[in-house]
Amino acid sequence: MKKYQSTGVVYGKLWGGGFGGYPARKLESKTKTGLIKKAEKMLDGSLDSGMGFEYLKGALLSIEEIETIRKNEKDYQRSEFESCFIGELDEEEQDFLIESEINFAI
Repeated sequence: MKKYQSTGVVYGKLWGGGFGGYPARKLESKTKTGLIKKAEKMLDGSLDSGMGFEYLKGALLSIEEIETIRKNEKDYQRSEFESCFIGELDEEEQDFLIESEINFAI
């Protein structure tokens, strides 16, 4: 059985002016495609975990694929990780999110 979880950093226009980043909400889905689609829909502002932006422009997601197998009545898990950008971000904004991900320790 597989499931997908994500953490990340959103990027958007701040109400006071300028742009910035903030941790994204944690998401979960049965498929990677479903998780990415859910995150893209949440660029409406709901992907932000509490900062409150005028609008969101994109995000950097860290996606964990968790595979669980059951053997001898015990569950064993293994994980793989990958990152992806969503939204419309230029290279400078992507670099900002990479640095923010390190600073937020996502």
